[in-house]
Amino acid sequence: MKKVVLALSGGVDSAIAAHLLQQQGYQVHGLNLLTWGDDNQRESVQEIADNLHFPVEFLDVRQTFSEQVIQPFIQAYHNGLTPSPCVFCNRQIKWKAILQKADEIGAEFVATGHYARLKQNEKGLTEIWKAADLAKDQSYMLTFLMQNMLRRTLLPLGEYSKPCIREIAAGLGLAVSGKPDSQDLCFLACTDYRDFLRQHSVRPALPGPIYHVDGRLLGEHQGLEFYTIGQRKGLPSSTEALYVVEKRSADNSLIVGFLKDLGADTFFVDQVNWISGENPQKAIRAEVKIRYKAIPTKATVEPQAEGSVLVTADKLLRDITPGQIAAFYDGDHLLGGGVIVKASSHCTNGL
Repeated sequence: MKKVVLALSGGVDSAIAAHLLQQQGYQVHGLNLLTWGDDNQRESVQEIADNLHFPVEFLDVRQTFSEQVIQPFIQAYHNGLTPSPCVFCNRQIKWKAILQKADEIGAEFVATGHYARLKQNEKGLTEIWKAADLAKDQSYMLTFLMQNMLRRTLLPLGEYSKPCIREIAAGLGLAVSGKPDSQDLCFLACTDYRDFLRQHSVRPALPGPIYHVDGRLLGEHQGLEFYTIGQRKGLPSSTEALYVVEKRSADNSLIVGFLKDLGADTFFVDQVNWISGENPQKAIRAEVKIRYKAIPTKATVEPQAEGSVLVTADKLLRDITPGQIAAFYDGDHLLGGGVIVKASSHCTNGL
């Protein structure tokens, strides 16, 4: 019987992932990662493992998580960016931990409860595809995984919808069948990210000027980290609604404008990971998602000499946000993606 190490969170998705793997003939070994705060999931995790009759271990990775996820998260906001920490955590924390445990116990495979599908192509490479249930698809979150990780990975939930998963859990009598989905970053725990920054950042927020795109000084912001592209709240009063258009860390200024001023059709993406491990040598056509819940937009993706890519969208996009992940798709097939570093804005004429 083949062994698999499953990342077990204590929620319904990873619980049913364990059940489905058992149904497929795998010997499941659970691994729960303590990443932040108190270990308040231990009881739920242990109950799932006991009910489904497989062993589980608990691993404290809080120090590594703080160094590789929390501190870069805080620093990114200080640098005027809006980070996407879950994508980095999957590669640097979760997959690293379950692969290491798999090697320790002689398991050939690892698994998670993500909603996405894996396929082998004719070259023997592992491809990431969107989940069958597009409303629940989480392929975007796997953008930074590499072939050495994917070739050992199983994603048993890829062909299922969330209601079906809950139905299976209820049929098994699992208490987590009705447990609500997590809506926030795991370390926020329903706390606004601004409050988190105030509590955990060692650097105080630095106030600075708020400029309109035409160059007028409108007021003072309370720190660039407390604003994001497209934000409306917390801005000076105006006869027409104002939106955050740009955050300029070079001079600590916040640029705002009207709705018509918001948007761009070209932007650069850095730290690019191509799932196949093979970088395109010329421009390709793809659909790009500029954040997890964004609607994919057709675009041209052009490799640059230094390894970044220039994305030219077929239409103007609002909320292109430096620090977020841009993921490139060919239909349902995830090609890769990277971190948005700069958008070419047409609107800051006065500055």
